[in-house]
Amino acid sequence: MEDKIAEAVRGPLAEENIELVGVHFGKEDEQDTLFVTIDSENGVDVDLCVKATHIVDPIIDSLNLDLENYVLDVGSKGVSEDE
Repeated sequence: MEDKIAEAVRGPLAEENIELVGVHFGKEDEQDTLFVTIDSENGVDVDLCVKATHIVDPIIDSLNLDLENYVLDVGSKGVSEDE
C-alpha cells in the first residue's frame, strides 16, 4: 500500500518541485499515521508542507485504499539524532 501511495503522489509533487523521500505507516501518540516525507532544493518549511498536504490528501482519497481513522503527517526528512 505504501508503494501504491508513493507511486501516485510522486509525479504531482515533482510538478511542484517537491521531492518525495518516502511514505510509511506508523503510530504517533498511539494514532495510526501515514508519514509522507518530502524534500526540496530550497529546503522544507511549513508552507511547503501545507502545499504538499493539499496535493497528497485528495490523491490518497481517490485511491480507495480502505484507510480510516488515520492522520496524514507531511514533513521533511530532518536531521537524525545521531548526526
